[in-house]
Amino acid sequence: MNRPLLITDCDEVLLHMIKHFRDWLAEEEGVAFDLTGGEFYKSMRRFGSDAPLEQAEMWALLNRFFDTQMDRQTPIAGAAEAIAAIREQADVVVLTNLMDFRREARERQLEHHGMPLRVFTNQGPKGPALQAILDEYQPSRAVFIDDLSQHHGSVFEVSPHVRRLHLCGEPQIAPNIKCALKLGHADARIDDWASALPWLLDSLTKEKENIHE
Repeated sequence: MNRPLLITDCDEVLLHMIKHFRDWLAEEEGVAFDLTGGEFYKSMRRFGSDAPLEQAEMWALLNRFFDTQMDRQTPIAGAAEAIAAIREQADVVVLTNLMDFRREARERQLEHHGMPLRVFTNQGPKGPALQAILDEYQPSRAVFIDDLSQHHGSVFEVSPHVRRLHLCGEPQIAPNIKCALKLGHADARIDDWASALPWLLDSLTKEKENIHE
């Protein structure tokens, strides 16, 4: 039987992103970003303006951040240690919504922070991409982690047998995002790695029905 498999998101799960994006916008781009707001572009304004940015400008800035500022990102507390502990019991891969050409940069970034993991890039809902990973690995059981509820909903629709943990390691945004557990799309909501690790190890290693049955 193949090993269990953890499929985890990166930004706000393994690495801080949004707070570093906010700081860079203010320092280099003349843009104020309110982390307590809703959608990205509606929470971003040029200094001295009350008008939110257009979506196209928001995407351009976000892409520029990932092209030039990934070295700003820092690990979520406890993430590297938890991943190391999980890798003793299971395979671990990253499923991140970045353009495909950034995959190797993300792998280098994670390795630099003590998390040498295989990265799968994706655009859009994560359910189909996760199913493709399952098809390749054929794990005995699988667990998915993400900070955004819509991705849990997508995985629930495509691969409902996968255990799902909603984890957002950025306390400045965690209270303001939709909770996948409350929506019925996640099996648990835990926002710190120290508390999440026992739940993850139990979900990955405790004898359960084979996910392919």
